[in-house]
Amino acid sequence: MTPSRRSRAVRGYALAVVFLAAAVLVGAMAGAADLNPLATAAALVDRLPLVHLPGGLGPLDRAVLFQIRLPRVVLGALVGGALSLAGAGYQGVFRNPLVDSSLLGASAGAGLGATVAIVSLGGTAPAAVPVAAFAGSLAGVAFAYLAGTAGGRGTATLLLAGLAVSMFLTAVQTYLLQRSSQDIQRVYSWLLGSLAGATWHQVLEVLPYLAVSAAIVLLHGRHLDVLSVGDEEARALGLHPGRVRLAVVASCALAAASAVAVSGLIGFVGIVVPHAVRRLAGVSYRVVLPLSLLFGAGFLVLADTLARTVVAPAELPIGVVTALIGSPAFVWILRSTRAVRT
Repeated sequence: MTPSRRSRAVRGYALAVVFLAAAVLVGAMAGAADLNPLATAAALVDRLPLVHLPGGLGPLDRAVLFQIRLPRVVLGALVGGALSLAGAGYQGVFRNPLVDSSLLGASAGAGLGATVAIVSLGGTAPAAVPVAAFAGSLAGVAFAYLAGTAGGRGTATLLLAGLAVSMFLTAVQTYLLQRSSQDIQRVYSWLLGSLAGATWHQVLEVLPYLAVSAAIVLLHGRHLDVLSVGDEEARALGLHPGRVRLAVVASCALAAASAVAVSGLIGFVGIVVPHAVRRLAGVSYRVVLPLSLLFGAGFLVLADTLARTVVAPAELPIGVVTALIGSPAFVWILRSTRAVRT
């Protein structure tokens, strides 16, 4: 890495850490209960290892902060980081900045899994919904990958197989909803995404899956850089494109499945954040992947803060907030991509 690229990456890491810390502070302080900003910041810093900083929060405010807001902030950061990292990983595999997990059957599979659980159980076992969404998401990506590799090993074939599987799973979901119209509201409430029920238990449930998948994807950053020059060139440099593609796709699928299981479907994070990171710090996946993780975490924490405060005491679905922000950004991505090609 040249000195200029290294300097650009260092600035990107510094900005990402500041952005995530600011997002966590805003998310912890904003809400119906009025918490003192300085006392809230002191209470958060006091939880860091080897740091003792007495704060001024009373028992009730501390309960609001550590039992209600902080689990939601931490879960939002995990979900946002996972979706953004998965999007960046998929874009590296397919050499296309407009790809994310929704194009490989992950979102459609999760939606179908959640719909089956809601329709068949009728709300008697809500704990089964995230499990069904997790299994459906992984199954959707697995079907897409098997269909894509059966038709050839090119990235275009795999992407087209993902689109076909997504359309098929969405059609099945629509059929189920048509036959169970009384469940439509509950299904769409889940599909639009929410972190309203976030708990420390959910954080601990998804953390191992996200940690393993994130570690594998981050370790493949250099391989994705090599893969970006083309499969033949990568083979000439000693890389096995098929193995790299399988490892990254499987890890991204696990990250996205874990995220949607606890949050519902949240769009645009996996497209907008990695593309903004490339504009900030360059195109090397050794930098894009970790920065996408950090910026994605901060982005979703801020989006969730907007979702629960802008129409308080009601809440907006977080998927609506990310779509309102992501749609204009997506148009900008299309325009900038066309400008580069011309």
